[in-house]
Amino acid sequence: MSGAPAAPLVHIANLVKSYRRGGQVVPVLTDITLDIPAGAFTALMGPSGSGKSTLLNLIAGIDKPDSGVLQVNGLDIAAMPESALAHWRAANVGFIFQFYNLMPVLNAYENVELPLLLTNLPRRERRERVEMTLAMVGLADRMDHTPNELSGGQQQRVAIARAIVTDPALIVADEPTGDLDRQSATDVLALLRRLNGELGKTIVMVTHDAHAAAQARTLVHLEKGELRPATSEAAGVD
Repeated sequence: MSGAPAAPLVHIANLVKSYRRGGQVVPVLTDITLDIPAGAFTALMGPSGSGKSTLLNLIAGIDKPDSGVLQVNGLDIAAMPESALAHWRAANVGFIFQFYNLMPVLNAYENVELPLLLTNLPRRERRERVEMTLAMVGLADRMDHTPNELSGGQQQRVAIARAIVTDPALIVADEPTGDLDRQSATDVLALLRRLNGELGKTIVMVTHDAHAAAQARTLVHLEKGELRPATSEAAGVD
């Protein structure tokens, strides 16, 4: 007899989010209910203004909902005070952005090391982790290069290394291929699939690109702040 199914890594129920613009309340997300299992690779798709990035920011603990349930790994992150939430993000979430968000005055090694400086790891262990992670993304020979000495695809791989160096449970990626040429985008997507398939990382990715979305295992469609009636399995994935 099989046991009870594992609880989802991300559990969202009846989530509502709006913003104030002037004297008006602008609804962004309406009654979102969604579970994301551990080890999933989920793409959030939809037209501009559909609420994709807002939902991603809520899942990552960058923003808080107006109402509803938002749990990550069983924790009610919506109820956490900001100081505790900052520590939780640093330990549990890796962030990948469209424009890399690297520090231009730091080299690849130093950029990847940044999240580890918030931990109590000794210097030798930090170095081991950074070197191992840069090797994992194919940049062992570029550790001393600053961002302006790297291509766009290489910069994004540095950003991915920075996102995973703390071994987070969850990786959130906001248009990670949006600023890349097709070949660089293909390489970055292959790396994300490897992180998901080989290391079991849970990835939630916002994208406008159907080619990028096809690399995910599950598609979630948003329109005007609402989920479409059903999620669909991504095409082109075994």
